[in-house]
Amino acid sequence: MAAPFDHGWTGLPAATIHRRLLIVSAFALYGCVFAAFVFFEVPGLGIGHFFYVPVALLALGAGLRAGLGGGALATGLYVLAIVVTPRLPVRDVLTGATLIRLVTYSTVGGLIGWFADQHRDDVSRLRELAERDFLTGLSNARVFDGALARRCEAGEPFVLVLADMDDLKSVNDAHGHAAGNRTIREVGDALSELGGPTDELARVGGDEFALLSGGSVEEAQALCTLLRERLRRAGLEVSFGWAAAPDDGLAPLELFRKADDRLYAAKLLSRNRRAVQALTAAAQV
Repeated sequence: MAAPFDHGWTGLPAATIHRRLLIVSAFALYGCVFAAFVFFEVPGLGIGHFFYVPVALLALGAGLRAGLGGGALATGLYVLAIVVTPRLPVRDVLTGATLIRLVTYSTVGGLIGWFADQHRDDVSRLRELAERDFLTGLSNARVFDGALARRCEAGEPFVLVLADMDDLKSVNDAHGHAAGNRTIREVGDALSELGGPTDELARVGGDEFALLSGGSVEEAQALCTLLRERLRRAGLEVSFGWAAAPDDGLAPLELFRKADDRLYAAKLLSRNRRAVQALTAAAQV
């Protein structure tokens, strides 16, 4: 349990599929335009202008460098098409028009590729912000719900653990919300450090965390005990509830309800223990 959490969830994003489709379409169009040029081009027709389309698609799919390379590729295919087409004079290759085509193809590809790179960077940052909890940096509830659903669909045994901080309100009342936020981050950091490499952790509420880990009922109980004791030694009081699939259910809602019931019972015990400790301390005074 010493390794840090791997908070990423695998799977091929739709954006990656779209980019691959653009790249494949670009190379297919290079071939189509080249063939059309060889079979149908006559002086003045201008089929070579259609090379701008695959250059643009390649730049959109693969970025700035690919756009520049796509422009060079289009120029090379244009030159080759003139050489192999008997209807066109080969001397046309040796004119300044070929250099102009290289510049224009590459410029268009470079500009579109630069724009595509900037757009992807912005989208990646927005996606990261949409999937992360702003306070702790952990995954948020929306991402965790998806991870839990995938675990349920996979049908493999796993454990859902819910963690809730004890008496955060007193920290906020005594020291302010800034101190409460620091305590929440401390709990998140501690849970991350205690997690395994395949565990999935998220902050799902104000002072609530949820964890997914492989294991059985016995392992779920042992995990909660271990986490509670290690956090307590760090001065952090946290209550835990757990549910094990498939023993406690097969659907996300069933597992959440079972874990929440156990969490509520654990919080009652913790509250009663603190009350007894307070009464004992008052009696000794």
